[in-house]
Amino acid sequence: MGNSFGNRLRQERQARSLTQTELGGDLYSASYISLLENGRREPTHEVIHQLAKQLELAPHAIEEWALPVTAEETQYLLSALYARQAWDTRDYANASRHAAVAAQRAAENRDPISWWNMAHLQASALSNEGAYEESLEILNELAAHPLSMESPGLMVRVRQARASALLGLGKLPEALSEAALAVELGASQPDEFEAYAVALGTLIGALAESGRLEDAWQRCLDLTAAIDDTTSPQLAGESHWVIGNVAFLRHDVAAGLAHHGRTSQLLSPAADLAQWAQFNKATAWVRLSAGIVEPETLEAIERSELAHSVVGGTVADGLWLLLLRAKWCYLNGELDKALALLEDIHSQQDQLARHTAGDAALLLGKTYKAMNRLAEAQEAFSTARDHFAAAGAQDKVALALDNLLELRASGLSHIHDHDHHAVAS
Repeated sequence: MGNSFGNRLRQERQARSLTQTELGGDLYSASYISLLENGRREPTHEVIHQLAKQLELAPHAIEEWALPVTAEETQYLLSALYARQAWDTRDYANASRHAAVAAQRAAENRDPISWWNMAHLQASALSNEGAYEESLEILNELAAHPLSMESPGLMVRVRQARASALLGLGKLPEALSEAALAVELGASQPDEFEAYAVALGTLIGALAESGRLEDAWQRCLDLTAAIDDTTSPQLAGESHWVIGNVAFLRHDVAAGLAHHGRTSQLLSPAADLAQWAQFNKATAWVRLSAGIVEPETLEAIERSELAHSVVGGTVADGLWLLLLRAKWCYLNGELDKALALLEDIHSQQDQLARHTAGDAALLLGKTYKAMNRLAEAQEAFSTARDHFAAAGAQDKVALALDNLLELRASGLSHIHDHDHHAVAS
């Protein structure tokens, strides 16, 4: 039978937003469903009938999946298998390459479901590589596809992915709009809870990056209310992660610690070391933003650095780690160390999203100011203002301008009229 049956089973399960556990129900374990999907187990007649019931399909429709595949279908299956294997090992470059080949072969085979799945995988891999523009091109094509137009669940995924890519590009207003549409659509589809929750998390992140912390917190309350004992540990952990981030940024340290503590319990470094690295990076950043320079914060930085040294990452990931270290050094009065790191980041600022580059420039300005290098501080604050303005983060534009105006009040130099205009706007 090969992997034709398993490939189609996976497609139909994912199209219905079912986990392997949910598809198996009380009869089959998630590991058994995984073996079926990977072609390592042959389904019996009884299994086919039960899965047909779970998928709300006629048994004969599933039995047809077991028919011998053509040479063209075999080529697709191999490319799809390579793409998923690369994805599972976080080899996103090969995942996007193989997924592109699989999508092309699915299109040639006139198999729209397979095309959609592989195109979505390709777009996701490209985003994880930092190739956001390329990812958006594919996501725009997915959004216009009849499958997405006819399935609210698929459209929620596309809009959420577009919001995430736009966020990566630092296009905050566009990311907010796209994430809000995903949340609105997902909220009206009770069977699409997971897609809705992920979209809500993306919206919260975009609001927080824009400096709209109170709006972000209101959305956090929505997400808190949505999580219950039936939520998967993975999704619950990611949700507490997002909520904790916003709590820290609002200086609600107790809530931040509580939610990130739950994340630590729910997410396993053994299951996904790369995600564990990202979590430790995030919790370290928001702790530092809240002024928490306790040993636990340094431990989070070190865990993130260690995990990233194992799993690797993009240039932007490496610069983020430098920014974490720089902020730790700045808050602990190690200004020379902070400055060396920040000047390195500044020389590569074009590798960062505009709002992140703004954060780095803002910290650089504060470091220069603390070292009484006021002219350089003004230049850095001006750079931060420009980055935030380009990203559409108006609250952070105001923050950069506050620092510029403080320098002016100290008698350093003249702040141009357009700075006053920016404050008013």
